[in-house]
Amino acid sequence: MPRRKHKNYSRPKRLYDAARIQEENVLIKKYGLKNKREIWKADSAIEMMRKQAKLLLTKSKAEQDKFIDRLKKQGFVVASIADVLALDKEDHLKRRLQSIVVEKKIATTPLQARQFITHKSISIDGKKINVPSYLVPVEEEDKIKLELVKKIKKEKTEKINPAAEAVPEEGEKKDE
Repeated sequence: MPRRKHKNYSRPKRLYDAARIQEENVLIKKYGLKNKREIWKADSAIEMMRKQAKLLLTKSKAEQDKFIDRLKKQGFVVASIADVLALDKEDHLKRRLQSIVVEKKIATTPLQARQFITHKSISIDGKKINVPSYLVPVEEEDKIKLELVKKIKKEKTEKINPAAEAVPEEGEKKDE
């Protein structure tokens, strides 16, 4: 039975809040995002991590360490549950493939990085990735490569111009 897709973000309660809009516009420019929905998705992902961390506060130290190790493998800088609770949406945006391509100086701007990714010019460990929001684990960070493929246009076969063949050579005269 097919699974039903659910929204993985929630819209802000106040859509027309000037301070929030300005902050989001800065993030869009900084990380080269397509739209504000990408910010809301990052915010929701961080909220999910925080909820898990709050649930783990009462659990054993082993379970907490397992959760923290999983976040460290994903590239988040956390050492304790308190650090997980202090995570911000920017921490999530920094782990996106688009941001890491810029950070590694493969692309000069976030928009150029997005274009490389969507045009399938970026590969991780030989596998082409065309999703700019892909969260790059730490182990795959060193395996990111740019593979530009130039498409060569096939030369058009030259059509023989019959008028060009009838052109007389230098020594010959034209019939008038």
